[in-house]
Amino acid sequence: MTRKTKRIVTIVSALTLLFMSVGLVAFAFRENLVFFLTPTDVMAGKAKGAGKLRIGGMVENGTFKRQEDGLTVTFEVTDFSHSIPVSYKGLLPNLFKEGQGVIAEGTFDKDGKFRANTILAKHDEKYVPKEIRDTMKKKAEREAMAQ
Repeated sequence: MTRKTKRIVTIVSALTLLFMSVGLVAFAFRENLVFFLTPTDVMAGKAKGAGKLRIGGMVENGTFKRQEDGLTVTFEVTDFSHSIPVSYKGLLPNLFKEGQGVIAEGTFDKDGKFRANTILAKHDEKYVPKEIRDTMKKKAEREAMAQ
């Protein structure tokens, strides 16, 4: 083999290894992807087949209940069009309260209740997910037209 052929073989081998490595990393990340869905997205069937996922919205006022064990809580996440019942066992973030933004990570059980294993509360008063902000804006427009 000539020098030029060796160089080409080396470059092609290195590129092949690089692409294989990137492919393996992408495949590994695919297993850990978590989708962020609003309750309207879930009701539209976008959560079908998704195991672990995230739902985001606002904690609906009047739905927060703490169970007798002190660690289990139930509440509903809403985007002001639809609501999803959520159950969570564990310590809640300090910023968690009714009427505030929340993201719950977990899975749906057979009864359609969302079993969260992680709760994330919003950290900035100005933050509202775009999907929920759009839904809130549409709801306000509908209410204004109805009056």
